[in-house]
Amino acid sequence: MSEATADVNAAHLKDWRFSIDGENIAWAVFDREGESANSLGRRPIEELDAIIERVEAEARAKTVRGLVIMSGKERGFIVGADIREFETFQNEQDVVNALKPVNALLDRIEKLPVPVVAAIHGVCVGGGLELILACHYRIATRDDSTRIGFPEVKLGIFPGFNGTARSIKQAGPMAAMQAMLTGGMIRATVAKAQGFIDQLVSSPGELHWAARKAVLQNRRSPSAGFAKRLLTKWPARGFLAGKMRQETAKKVSEDHYPAPFRLIDLFEKEGGDLDAMKKAETKAFAPLMVSETSRNLRRVFRLTELLKAQAPKGFKWRPSRVHVIGAGTMGADIAGVCVAAGMEVTLQDISPEQLEKGIKAQGKLFARKFKTKATRDAAKTRLIADPEGKGVARADVIIEAIVERLDIKQKLFADLEAKIKPGAVLATNTSSLKLEDISAPLKDPGRLIGLHFFSPVPQMPLVEVVRGATTRDEEVKKGATFVTAIDKFPLITKDVPGFMVNKVLTPYMFAAMKRLEEGEDKEKIDEAVRAFGMPMGPIELADNVGLDICAHVAKILGQSSEGSRLDRLVASGRLGKKTGEGFYVWKDGKPVKSDAKFAKADLDKLGRELVEPMIAEAQKTLDEGVVESADLVDAGMIFGTGFAPFRGGPLHYKKTHPDAEAAAVPRAAAE
Repeated sequence: MSEATADVNAAHLKDWRFSIDGENIAWAVFDREGESANSLGRRPIEELDAIIERVEAEARAKTVRGLVIMSGKERGFIVGADIREFETFQNEQDVVNALKPVNALLDRIEKLPVPVVAAIHGVCVGGGLELILACHYRIATRDDSTRIGFPEVKLGIFPGFNGTARSIKQAGPMAAMQAMLTGGMIRATVAKAQGFIDQLVSSPGELHWAARKAVLQNRRSPSAGFAKRLLTKWPARGFLAGKMRQETAKKVSEDHYPAPFRLIDLFEKEGGDLDAMKKAETKAFAPLMVSETSRNLRRVFRLTELLKAQAPKGFKWRPSRVHVIGAGTMGADIAGVCVAAGMEVTLQDISPEQLEKGIKAQGKLFARKFKTKATRDAAKTRLIADPEGKGVARADVIIEAIVERLDIKQKLFADLEAKIKPGAVLATNTSSLKLEDISAPLKDPGRLIGLHFFSPVPQMPLVEVVRGATTRDEEVKKGATFVTAIDKFPLITKDVPGFMVNKVLTPYMFAAMKRLEEGEDKEKIDEAVRAFGMPMGPIELADNVGLDICAHVAKILGQSSEGSRLDRLVASGRLGKKTGEGFYVWKDGKPVKSDAKFAKADLDKLGRELVEPMIAEAQKTLDEGVVESADLVDAGMIFGTGFAPFRGGPLHYKKTHPDAEAAAVPRAAAE
């Protein structure tokens, strides 16, 4: 950048660097002090306000030709508003008071008489996207790390810095509403096609000169075209809102997640007048921000940070090669996610047919993960069939995912110990055997850890890192570091039957089956739990997991199923979804259900009673020190089982809803 000719109170700026170069272009570089990423908190907003005030004065004096806003961080632009400050809002008026100066600032940016150019590299989401939409022209790098998006819906809200109106103005209602309703991340190339971005450059090094040229040429972004604007008019807008409401209802319940529905209401009512939409946005946004749902979803976000922190900071060890033994569904999928994370993986199995099948199955994952043929082909070359296990000696991580038999695992690990390189991680994916028993034949049993993945591996974000009785801390740290390296959340847990997640889940599953034995309708049981907020009911879940596996886990965890319907189904070979029949009959991958309707009050009561065994076991697990804190218990159940995120986790739910816990006590006492 050219030598600065003016500094706007530079000594007072903590989070921004401001200068005006020799060509009279103003540069505002966001580099939040003491933070690894830029977020729009109170101080950065106040400092940007001072910068804009200076640019307004320079523009009036005709001593500045334009303003460029960019990031001083290497890996990102702006990750959104600072959600830590959300907790200070006590009521709706607090929210309104906080939004007012931010929206006024963005209006001032939009009205500046000189061009304002946003130069974007890396993540630009939430409030960051709302900021650049107030700029006049947007340039981004084509780099795969450059993504835009509105993730607010995942926090129980929607854009509140007038991003609803500005995104519709810029990209039209289809692309804008899709972005806001799904909360997905959008690649720069797609964002340009949709109208969110105006220009792409190949590398971060080109951003400065491209932004300079845009200012000197006074470039301004065009609004959405006539065809897109037509969809904001009535009756097209009403029809579009109806379709959006219908599609959203298929994915989430309005009772549980009201934010997307309120956004659709806002668009339907005010989408034809974007100035009116800006005003109405704040009124609709404020109650969502202070709602219990949003508080709990923000808690879930904090829990993700807590899980990431299970991997030690500054730890030097970094894995790049993985060897997986066992090419069944679990082993092959573990191999696939490691490849998708950029690692080289050798996959071993005694069956050539199973090995071929396991590798072929990863094609779907690679197609989702990699958008070009070149990157997909590169991924395929990193997944190597290795029937003889030659990759063991080079691997940084060796993961066993074979049959759940102690003698076979013991023999395998005793053989592996002599072949692996010093410092390599030795891990088992066992779900039921104790590490202490598996490692007994090893000369150095302290190096064995558990890496317990959940099915389906590509979709489930949690991996339990299991610490055996003799496992060294160094190995646990490596395990947690590996899990974060494959873009999943590590949960460090003690080596107890079921570890943490299955230990807490099993009593809930078998209490539901007991209800079934007592004559409760299976569809009512499942519907009650879905009404509570679970993604799937316990009976349907058992069929999905496999009834033989459920019976095996029950035996390991001391849950008697002898003589039950579960045992009879297993004995007859009806194992659930994988055989086409279990508790349900399955067709085209879905359970066949009746059209029965159940009273909401009955479902609410039954749902609370059904989750009570899970809550009780969660508390017991915490008391036994299986994981370090109540927050980690909640995190494990949310990310390992899908426990209703908007409720904040089983122990948080118990703490905030003691009446619900009490409601289940009379039945338990009666038994």
